[in-house]
Amino acid sequence: MPKASRAENPVARIRGLLKGYGGQQAVRGVDLEIAPEEIHGLIGPDGAGKTSLLKAMAGVLTFDAGSLQVFGIEIDSDRAAERIKDRIGFMPQGLGQNLYPELSIEENIDFFAQSRLVPRSIAAERREKLLGMTRLDRFRDRPMKNLSGGMKQKLGLICTLIHDPRLVILDEPTTGVDPISRRDFWAILSQLLGEGGTTAVVSTAYMDEASRFHSLSLLFDGKIVAQGTPDEISALAPGTVVSFEARRQAEAMESLRKLSPEVSVRGSRLRVFVGRAGEEESAQWVREALGPLEETAALRTARPELEDVFIALLREKRLLGEAPSPLVAMPAPDPGPREKGEPRTGRAAIEARSLVRDFGTFRAVDGVSFQVAGGEIFGLLGANGAGKTTVIKMLVGLVKPSAGSGHVAGQEMLHASREIRCRIGYMSQVFSLYGDLTVAENIGLYAGIYGLDRSKARGRAGWILEMAGLTGLEDHRTSALPVGLRQRLALGCALVHRPRILFLDEPTSGVDPVGRRRFWDILFHLSRHEGVAILITTHAMSEAEHCDRLALMHAGKLVADASPGVLKRQLESEMGRILEVTTDRPIEALDLLRAAGFEEAALHGRGIHLPALDLRAAEVRVRKALDGSGVSVLGMGEQPVTMEDVFVYRVSALERAGRRTP
Repeated sequence: MPKASRAENPVARIRGLLKGYGGQQAVRGVDLEIAPEEIHGLIGPDGAGKTSLLKAMAGVLTFDAGSLQVFGIEIDSDRAAERIKDRIGFMPQGLGQNLYPELSIEENIDFFAQSRLVPRSIAAERREKLLGMTRLDRFRDRPMKNLSGGMKQKLGLICTLIHDPRLVILDEPTTGVDPISRRDFWAILSQLLGEGGTTAVVSTAYMDEASRFHSLSLLFDGKIVAQGTPDEISALAPGTVVSFEARRQAEAMESLRKLSPEVSVRGSRLRVFVGRAGEEESAQWVREALGPLEETAALRTARPELEDVFIALLREKRLLGEAPSPLVAMPAPDPGPREKGEPRTGRAAIEARSLVRDFGTFRAVDGVSFQVAGGEIFGLLGANGAGKTTVIKMLVGLVKPSAGSGHVAGQEMLHASREIRCRIGYMSQVFSLYGDLTVAENIGLYAGIYGLDRSKARGRAGWILEMAGLTGLEDHRTSALPVGLRQRLALGCALVHRPRILFLDEPTSGVDPVGRRRFWDILFHLSRHEGVAILITTHAMSEAEHCDRLALMHAGKLVADASPGVLKRQLESEMGRILEVTTDRPIEALDLLRAAGFEEAALHGRGIHLPALDLRAAEVRVRKALDGSGVSVLGMGEQPVTMEDVFVYRVSALERAGRRTP
């Protein structure tokens, strides 16, 4: 469609939209236009107004003031909303929230097709096409409740698309989904939209997905902070990221925060974003800030990621406080006397020995062994269904192993579950808080469960409120809090008895970039300043970089165990460096490159990543493979290996080798 026509005929046009809940404004005068046949992204912290905007656009939520047009129809009544619903596909937030758990994959699809009045013959044709694209065809008889998170989201997408909508509205569709399933999801969506005529509006909690959008709107506190293409938004807050190996991380962080508030730990490395400065200038400023603290000869400089830009824009507009985390300057709470029976041995804080867990004939965990030292952040990675949560549940005494053993906090795992639970903090993937209780009541409940007296409970409650940024919200019902605040409260409740070991099962799933950074600042403080051993599972590969050591699980087995740096160097030694290929038609280009022998090629944002031992020779092969196809190569260049590259390569190689898929 010509650009002029796209601008004159937007699929959706919003002017001055206002929406409040009980006197609190969620959307504050938003102006937004969605052009035809593009993927538009909505990105912002919890409570920014993304879900309210999407629901209003889908015609399922009324608003207080302003105007909203979809397909040229003014949505000002229920009758008007009904006029557009046959052309809209809406997928709400949450794994499988638009699905029926007792129905099979095929039954869910058929139900949605019938409810959308799709003729039976057309529905069958679309069903088979979409099942094939999502690779769910061989699981068509499996009940939805037995699907992994990634499979649920693929099925949810099929049901959203079964009636061939012209506008697809997806609210955080990849939250809680592993990297390979996320890539599959985006490839499917891009392929379907590439067939023409369909527009998508998508919100996401993952900033690395922002590069997949044609255009973006960054939201904060119900208002749009910036709009444009990813490149246009990146240009709004230029700067440089400087990173280096740090021996004295805590001291170096304090020194660097005088230069920039955006300092983070990536395993053994420190990373700082220096705004409005070039590479040489930024590196010099970092050297001067560190002084004699660190050896800075091996400084690395790089372009900022979109998440850096987003945070910088919020700070420039004074929408964020200057302090990166209240915990950094907070005095640690009184640890009190050593708890009775606390171990005094030199044993590892967590030790798993050949753990096995069977559920009937299905082996969920198969011979897993590892150790976690005090003060170490240990990451457990794997696709949905790889066995990560089962490992944690065995270690904390919630699930008995079928075989194997382990020690936690100096206690034998099999026979001391009660003693173990008094010495650990556990934040589960699904349930950690009571939504009907207030913030203060949840803290008080957990303090009572762990046997704290009133005086100690009051002291710990004050520390939790300050650490989690919940001061002043003590009487708020927990269910009404944004996801990021709920997760920090859950962490505080897990720490109320000051455990020396912390188990966190996907604690930042669904948490926005601002909340994730604050959460990781807290974890760093706990590990480095208080010596807490932390075992964490996560689907966000950018978060994996924060861990001191990582273990990768696949099909119940541990297939790698090393630091992020070592895992990336191992991939480089085996497969070479990463060549990024940017084209105008990435889906078609990906198929052509795989057909030309680049089996490891994978989508990465709007580009394609492929490992190559000889980058120059790979560039020649790429141009030859795409020559005459109609695909235009916009650029090629080397990119640093990421943990997502490691994860996708390792798991994909195992799947191709014939090992079972979760």
